[in-house]
Amino acid sequence: MAENKEYANLYRLRQSVERCPRCGKGPMVMDTAGGELFCSNCGYVVKEKIEELGPEWRAFSKEEKENRSRAGVPSSLAMHDMGLATMIGVEDRDASGKALPAFMKATIERLRTWDGRSQVHEPIDRNLRQAFSELDRLADKLNVSDAVIEKAAYIYRKALEKGLVRGRSISALIAAALYAACRDTETPRTLKDVAQVSNVKKKDIARCYRLLIREMDLKMPVVDPTKCVSRIASKAGLSEKTKRKALEILRKAAETRTSAGKDPMGLAAAALYVACVLEGENKTQKDVAEAAGVTEVTIRNRYKGLKAALNL
Repeated sequence: MAENKEYANLYRLRQSVERCPRCGKGPMVMDTAGGELFCSNCGYVVKEKIEELGPEWRAFSKEEKENRSRAGVPSSLAMHDMGLATMIGVEDRDASGKALPAFMKATIERLRTWDGRSQVHEPIDRNLRQAFSELDRLADKLNVSDAVIEKAAYIYRKALEKGLVRGRSISALIAAALYAACRDTETPRTLKDVAQVSNVKKKDIARCYRLLIREMDLKMPVVDPTKCVSRIASKAGLSEKTKRKALEILRKAAETRTSAGKDPMGLAAAALYVACVLEGENKTQKDVAEAAGVTEVTIRNRYKGLKAALNL
């Protein structure tokens, strides 16, 4: 199927140039090996270095023929070797697809073992492998995007270069790097959320986060309360109308500077509670507080402030 599509693309390319622009005759000939389109009459090359759309592999086994991917996995900072290391395959076959003799299988198995051992012989490699294994686990539980994972891996690598990991817990530092990446990408994940999915205390993660900010001179953007509205509304089971009303309240609060210096999660929860009151939705302060992970006292204080500032 892929080969038919490839030839169809080449045919369309050849048909787009019907006549030679030099002699005005034809027909045009496509050289798939050299990647050239030239005139069969005068030999004038119309296009060259045409991209080859076919696969870059030769398929020997049935499994390889079913896998139509052009290349392997992309490189990533969230891998200890960035995905660039080579590996000896598990199939005992040579380059032509023939099975290896018995005496060679033992040699290849020994080479495969030492190849795996040699990739993590440095302390830094072992550190990165342990840290990124923990990062994958945390990212899966927090359900964050690949951009956040890449940013967290970048922050941790820079911290490792500066020697900030020495004498500190790897789990705490990678959790702090993940929280810093969430803050940098404006992903609504709190420090409490990161502490709940990790086996580290919130106080230790906060200490490592402050260390990263101070030593690496990171500039974190101010958290926008509107980013937290959808999450709280989804957990509390609020309607779309109430959510839009809360976003409108938060926009007015930002214009009047009421939201300055306030906890974004508490402010978003208070705006949702105000919207529930205005829209007549039957939700208590306790329901919204549990969905937001804040106390009822916080919601009451923010509720009073919003009500007074916006004349609700």
